[in-house]
Amino acid sequence: MQNDEGRIVDLYLPRKCSATNRLIPAKEHGAVQLNVGMVDENGRYQGEFFSFAIAGFIRSRGESDACLNRLLHDKGVLTFAK
Repeated sequence: MQNDEGRIVDLYLPRKCSATNRLIPAKEHGAVQLNVGMVDENGRYQGEFFSFAIAGFIRSRGESDACLNRLLHDKGVLTFAK
């Protein structure tokens, strides 16, 4: 919900899993949120990052690494070597 000034005033904003687009419940302790920073060719942080939330359901199945690789490839950050 937003107030008259346009600021978000909700006490809880639910997150969605970046891989499955499911809502992550407030009490799920297996979920993680990763911030992947962008670096230049010298390895210096540029101040930009992508945030990914991975649900505990995906992590318990052992698919979080594959999902994160797919998400990074979709953003153009990760390239697959042939």
